Amino acid sequence: IPCEIHQSPPTVAYNGRTMTATQRANAREISAAAEKPRRILAVDYGRKRIGLALSDELGLTAQPLGTLVRVNRQKDLSRLREACRTHGVTHIIVGHPLHMTGEAGEMANEAARFAARIEKEIGIDVELVDERLTSWEAAQTVAETRPSARRKREPLDDVAAAILLRDYLEQTRGRAHGAAEKD
Repeated sequence: IPCEIHQSPPTVAYNGRTMTATQRANAREISAAAEKPRRILAVDYGRKRIGLALSDELGLTAQPLGTLVRVNRQKDLSRLREACRTHGVTHIIVGHPLHMTGEAGEMANEAARFAARIEKEIGIDVELVDERLTSWEAAQTVAETRPSARRKREPLDDVAAAILLRDYLEQTRGRAHGAAEKD
């Protein structure tokens, strides 16, 4: 009579705690994991343009990626899908343009529908993030850094997306740091 033998993984004790031992990853597995960038894409949704920004692989910095001029829903999603594929995006945040009172207006509802569409069509987790004052901050940043002639003809959407992403990364690190302190 054949029987199956199920062995439980070996356990080890370390500092008085019992832990399950696991196999070590070989060098090929480590390098394969290191080759896959884990980036976050920020989307500043608008009816005419979509601003994009990208984090580095470690989730420490945010850089403007560019501004997409809207064509139609299918083409816009196709270009976002390609950007995600090209840059190894594993998470997307979409700016949620709430009123200063915190209420959602027409644009906030549109952005939420667009975020849901991205998640469904592209298959990457999408998170709505409060973007209040990012466009104002983008205008202030550009006013300080770009010459006035260039400032007037270039959109700010990618800069607003980078500010949104920078704030998100800082909040995420703050939450992770606070959780680590509690442990």
